[in-house]
Amino acid sequence: MAKAKTKTLRITQVRSRIGRRPNQKATLDALGLKKINQTVEHSDSDVIRGMINTVNFLVNVKEV
Repeated sequence: MAKAKTKTLRITQVRSRIGRRPNQKATLDALGLKKINQTVEHSDSDVIRGMINTVNFLVNVKEV
């Protein structure tokens, strides 16, 4: 039986966190993003999608 391939999201921070609300900064921290142009990979889930929606203007997302 073949494994179902899970999607991976490549998330890159493209804008600064300076001057953002505390919940947006905490969301970036939870995603593992600390610097501009830093990229992290997470599995595609509803929780990660919700976090991306909170900071969608600060990040770029690409499905891998």
